Amino acid sequence: MRCVIARFPFELTKSGVLESMKGVKPEPATGESVIIGRRHYPVKQVGQVITRQDRRDFSAAEVFRAMARLGFTCRPLPAAAPVDIPDPLQRASAMLGAPVSV
Repeated sequence: MRCVIARFPFELTKSGVLESMKGVKPEPATGESVIIGRRHYPVKQVGQVITRQDRRDFSAAEVFRAMARLGFTCRPLPAAAPVDIPDPLQRASAMLGAPVSV
């Protein structure tokens, strides 16, 4: 399948990607990731290996889209948990040991 990554066309096949990633140790995936074989790889690492380009030359979305089109399981960036930030009155009450009402 023809995929454009970092403005360069690549002819990628699922078997070709599997072969390229064989023997590559996955880095810790904290963002978007791709499951290749039984391993979870960060999208940028996969892009670097298959294109042989610097990671700054392409976006994670380009590689994510290409891997999904090839049939690999892709995991999107985890949603951030909502942060409960107390207002100054609640913080002061908590410091004084008073019960906090929300």
